[in-house]
Amino acid sequence: MTTRQECERRDRDDPLAPLRELFELPTDVIYLDGNSLGALPKATAAHVQKVVNAQWGGDQIRSWNTAGWIDLPQRIGDKIARLVGANEGELIVADSTSVNLYKALSAALNLIRANLVATHSPGRRIIVSERHNFPTDLYIAESLARERDLELRLVNADEIPEQMNCGLAVLMLTHVNYRDGRMHAMAEINCAAHSAGALVVWDLAHSAGAVPVNLHGNGPPEEAADFAVGCGYKYLNGGPGAPAFVWAHPRHIARMEEQQLWQPLSGWLGHAAPFEFTPDYRPAAGIDRFLCGTPPVLSLAALECGVDTLLAAESLGGLPALRSKSLELTELFITLVEARCRDHGLVLRTPRDAHLRGSQVSFSRADGSYAIMQALIARGVIGDYRAPDVLRFGFTPLYTRFADAWDAVEHLRQVLFSGEWREARFNQRAAVT
Repeated sequence: MTTRQECERRDRDDPLAPLRELFELPTDVIYLDGNSLGALPKATAAHVQKVVNAQWGGDQIRSWNTAGWIDLPQRIGDKIARLVGANEGELIVADSTSVNLYKALSAALNLIRANLVATHSPGRRIIVSERHNFPTDLYIAESLARERDLELRLVNADEIPEQMNCGLAVLMLTHVNYRDGRMHAMAEINCAAHSAGALVVWDLAHSAGAVPVNLHGNGPPEEAADFAVGCGYKYLNGGPGAPAFVWAHPRHIARMEEQQLWQPLSGWLGHAAPFEFTPDYRPAAGIDRFLCGTPPVLSLAALECGVDTLLAAESLGGLPALRSKSLELTELFITLVEARCRDHGLVLRTPRDAHLRGSQVSFSRADGSYAIMQALIARGVIGDYRAPDVLRFGFTPLYTRFADAWDAVEHLRQVLFSGEWREARFNQRAAVT
């Protein structure tokens, strides 16, 4: 069995180890929750303070021009594009994941309704998603289905292939499932959906910055995605409530422009000339049409620092190197938990197959999952709980060490063997789990 000394050796030999120095990390905490909220980059506080004091406080409203505030959605969007296989000028930072999903899913349905995708079957009225997709995605899709008299069909992951038929309008999936960490084969699913005449909208919340993503695909055009949205505060380290992003394939942007199709939230900054202040709406060219309201400058300043931590890895092998370390960390954690915590009711929910696994590990337990996680958090091992019974551990290779994985399992073993999780203080539910 792997020893802690071996984990320490792997940390010493890790070429990505210097990246840990980019973050503020308490010495008494093992942080395994970057898949829910990324750690604080050291550069963030000073940069945000500069934006507050020198730009907002000094240049005041002039900073929209002098400091380039107005261009932040595009500038940071271009940086994120490098992490998800998009091109410059194709991705924009704005709003929340939920709002962007509403825009993207609406745009996809508009293209279908206008017979610009599947002209041989204009009656398509089914939106398909995974039954265990993140709830906000399902709620947004449910809202649109009710609004447009469409059917929202929820299926298990292994049932998706049989949904590829002439009734399918849009397939809406999260690339890496938030609950169990299962990762979909994006290019294969895109090809299958396009062969059926449908479109695919991807949520990259748990994959952008964690696993290699190529929205344009590596092969034929059919491999490319149609629309994508993603989160700024998980693996992109943008801070709590950080703005999200939205991407649309250029072919769909061109179709929207040709047919004068709008995204549904036609706010002033998505106008072709917002400072002309005309009473009528004219969508901006390109992805800028997916903008809506005024950019949240302070949040964008923090997000840019977070994205820059990912780009700092480019000289050390980039996302492929991060992915390799991520798989080593998750494999180590799974192996240690199953060896050292066996006979305590933990059931692995994350795929064993590395190709199907994101950058997290989830175990379920029929009894006491919430309390076990609270006991771990009290010990300084920060993971999270997802109802009804999942203990979830995120592994961010930018700053997670192999010794962290070993120590986390040791704490888990002690919590289980001692039964301390049964204490009343660990069984009282907090508002956020």
